[in-house]
Formats: sequence, structure tokens, C-alpha cells
Amino acid sequence: MGIRGGPTSEAGATAGAGATIYAVAERAGVSIATVSRVLSGSPKASPAARERVIAAAAELHYVPRSAARSLAVRREAAYGLVIGDSTGPYHPLLALGFQAAAAASGCGVVLSVVDDDDPAGVVRRLLPRVDGLAVAPSALPAEALAALARSTPVVLLGREPHPQCDAVVSDSAPSAVALVEHLASHGRRRPRFVGDPGTSWDAAERHRGYLAGCAAAGLDPGDPLRCDQTDAAGERAAAELLGAGELPDALVCVNDEVALGLGAALHDAGVVVGRDTSLTGWDDVPAARWVRPALTTVSQPVRELGAEAARLLDARLAGGEPGRAAPARDRGAPVVRTLPTGVMIRASCGCAAGPSP
Repeated sequence: MGIRGGPTSEAGATAGAGATIYAVAERAGVSIATVSRVLSGSPKASPAARERVIAAAAELHYVPRSAARSLAVRREAAYGLVIGDSTGPYHPLLALGFQAAAAASGCGVVLSVVDDDDPAGVVRRLLPRVDGLAVAPSALPAEALAALARSTPVVLLGREPHPQCDAVVSDSAPSAVALVEHLASHGRRRPRFVGDPGTSWDAAERHRGYLAGCAAAGLDPGDPLRCDQTDAAGERAAAELLGAGELPDALVCVNDEVALGLGAALHDAGVVVGRDTSLTGWDDVPAARWVRPALTTVSQPVRELGAEAARLLDARLAGGEPGRAAPARDRGAPVVRTLPTGVMIRASCGCAAGPSP
């Protein structure tokens, strides 16, 4: 399933006056794959889409290369999944759910991992190979989404909904409120949020819920201890907290990776997690239940996030048949699917034995 921004036969398609297949797709309001199918004579395009593509190509004096004309007949429907470069378990689980749902509808998956140098370029190279895109958190700047969504169905994953894109998100704030209220029930009065709310919409939603929970419990939330969402960042955060003197009596981490790294470093420094301070994470990765003390966290259905994104692409592409997506102006209001989350109580918060598995 995986490629990493591989070459594409359409990236250099040209036209008489310098127009490209991207310009034709944008003018016609269809995907690049649909343009290729129409120009190759494939029947897998609606009459309305065919008329718009032919008209746009004529207006732009577009003449495709043979590679572009043959693209549509070389493959069946495929969905693209664009993710950020990450070593944690979140993106693999997301991809597993996405691939399973896409396979169930007879579609292939092309995985593309973006980097910080040219994320838009990675997506441009991917577009001719797919009929729709799912974009994971932090994988593509928000300003690039509007132009992309004009010609290609796009589903956003775990990021702020966009007026031209469908989205699948987790209902984070209520679980964050419940988590803080649970910590307050242990008598914890000096919490600290560990993570940077500015790194992603998901992180901001978790912090928003944390603030609301602190307000409801009458706690001072303090300033977030800003760090990346990695275990190494958690270790560095522990060093900073220990060096500052008095340790907060509750540490609410932006994700499990940060919590696991922070917890390991606290243990090495002689801090007893669950007694000296409460520690919580987010995501409920497999390691969360096996570390000691087991990590209290928030479970979100990461695989189902990916699967629901593929289903939304199915709906936008008329049941998964390639080349049948409506142009952006005809797609109607974007759909936002919100999936529930839940607090998983284990020992790291101070409970002697957590009831959650």
C-alpha cells in the first residue's frame, strides 16, 4: 500500500499554451483522474463530467501526453491517504482502518508521507493516481486545502473542519473535562497540561476540554508545558518539571507517547507515579495498558477514524466508482462525522486498580 511521494506520469503533462491537466481539472470542477478518463475515452465518467472536461480542455487548448491519456485505463479506483512523518502508533492505526474500509469497497490505497520541505508538492504528485484524498492531522497546511478541494474530494482526519471538505473528528473536549474531574476527585489541586495546543486542532481541543474541566472543578490550569508529541519530548518535559522544584500533582499529557516518556523519566528520578503525582495520556495505545503503573488515558477510535474517512470518500464518489465525483460546487454541504471518546481509568491517576482493561 505504501509509496513515499513517488513519481507520477502526469506531473509534467503540458498543453499548447502551457496549460496543465491540473488547470483543466480546476476549470471543469472535477478530479484529475476524471480528466484523464474523459480524454482517454473511458466510459467511467458521467456525461455531465465529460462535457465539462471537454469544454475546459478546449478553452485552455490542452493537449495531453500519451501517458496522461493512458492513466485511467491502467488502474481501478484508488484513494490517497496523506499522513505526516511520525514514529508513533497513531498513523499506522489510522492507515489500517482506512485501508480495510477502502478494500471492502473494492478500492486501492496509495499512502503518501509528507515532510516539512514540500508538502504541497507531495500531494500534487499523488493527485493523478487517486480519485479522492484523506488528509491526516498536520499533514498539509490549511491554506492548501481550498484549492485541492475544488477538483478532488477531500476528507480531513482529526483536524479543524473546512467549509469545502468532509471531516472525521473525535469528540475530545467532553472526555478531557471528565478526566480532570476524575483527577479532582483524587484531591489533585495543581494540574499541568503537558503538550502544545498550537501544534494541531486535536491538541487544541484536548486543551480546551482541560481548561473547561479545571474551571468546573475550581482548579488553576496553569500554563501548558509546551512540547512535541513524542516520548523523547515527554522525557525532556520531565527534566524541566523536576528542575523547576515542586512537581504538579497531576500531569495531563496531550497523548500517550508524551505520557509514557514522561512517566519513564519520573520513575528513573524516584517519583512514584500514582502516588506523588497523577499521570494521564490520550489515545490508548497498546503500551498504555502494559506499562506499570498502567496508564489512565482517553481512548479514541483511531482505526474507525480512518475507516470512516474511506466511507465518506465512497459516498462522494458515488459508491466508489472511479471518475464519478461531483464538482465542488455540486457536492452540497460538507459532512462532519464526530466519533466518541472515553476515559480509561487505570492506576497512573492514583486508582489502586483501574477497572478499564
